[in-house]
Amino acid sequence: MADKTVVIQTDHLSKTYTTGRKSKQALDNLSLSVYEGEVFGYLGPNGAGKTTTIRMLLDLIRPTLGSAKVLGMDAQASSLDIRKRIGFLPGELNLWNSERGLNIVRYFGRVHGGVNMPYVRDLASRLQLDLSLRMRDYSTGNKRKLGLVLSLMHKPDLLILDEPTSGLDPLMQQTFNQLMLEARDEGRTVFLSSHLLSEVQAICGRVAILRNGQLKAVESVERLTHVDFRWVTMQFRNPIGVMERLATVNGVSDITTDQDRISLRMAGDFDPLLRAIGDQYVVDMRVKEPTLEEIFLTFYEDSGKGSLVNQNQYEHAKERAS
Repeated sequence: MADKTVVIQTDHLSKTYTTGRKSKQALDNLSLSVYEGEVFGYLGPNGAGKTTTIRMLLDLIRPTLGSAKVLGMDAQASSLDIRKRIGFLPGELNLWNSERGLNIVRYFGRVHGGVNMPYVRDLASRLQLDLSLRMRDYSTGNKRKLGLVLSLMHKPDLLILDEPTSGLDPLMQQTFNQLMLEARDEGRTVFLSSHLLSEVQAICGRVAILRNGQLKAVESVERLTHVDFRWVTMQFRNPIGVMERLATVNGVSDITTDQDRISLRMAGDFDPLLRAIGDQYVVDMRVKEPTLEEIFLTFYEDSGKGSLVNQNQYEHAKERAS
């Protein structure tokens, strides 16, 4: 993407929180580039540093070290100019409980120098949002919808969205996906913080994976989903002794058995696996590429100590693959 305009650029961006004698590194030397016209996924579990990053991009908090540029401008020195060109949806939307949705829209419209009400009503219709209700009467999902309307209504050059589909039902998640793809097709940029892998896989071109405040990978979704491992499930006529053989095969791990079926994770070439079972009668064999969720979870495995994420999640991912 060397010929693309850089919309977000961070250079060794770091944030340390200090309370008394204790310090916590929330973000550690983040160097990242996001380009014009892409939907970029920023992934990590709660506490990984996603929201801290967004707050520094918006100059809501200041970095301990490093710097950030947004839309070609310094995130600190030009924060007001930057905000005029951004649509932002925070993780928690706190607005005036007694105000109606339409009045809130009009207020933010005046802040941006005007509002295109036909476009607002189109957004509200697509999101199935009743703007006549007061904020306190909105459900969690409808508050999220209002936040999306507010962030989209002035067609900003850059959308920064923190867990945007939290509380939305599957139908509305599909509508959200379509709105993001439309923004991309118009040449605008979306920076999307999320822990929902299915959402990211559906609309993002590239993703960054954050772990404990550190950037672990930046890759296209297409390349990330073609990593060098697959889930293999084999059904044998008589699987006696097969488990023991497979345990010695280079690249084979996570072996489980269910009667005459054996499931495993295979990295590298298939030839050693096929040689190990060469004299066995194989009734059925199925090979599945890993999903983005399964790939994501591998970045959170602590070598020799098991997963750093919830072990049930990891087991569930394996079960879905088999």
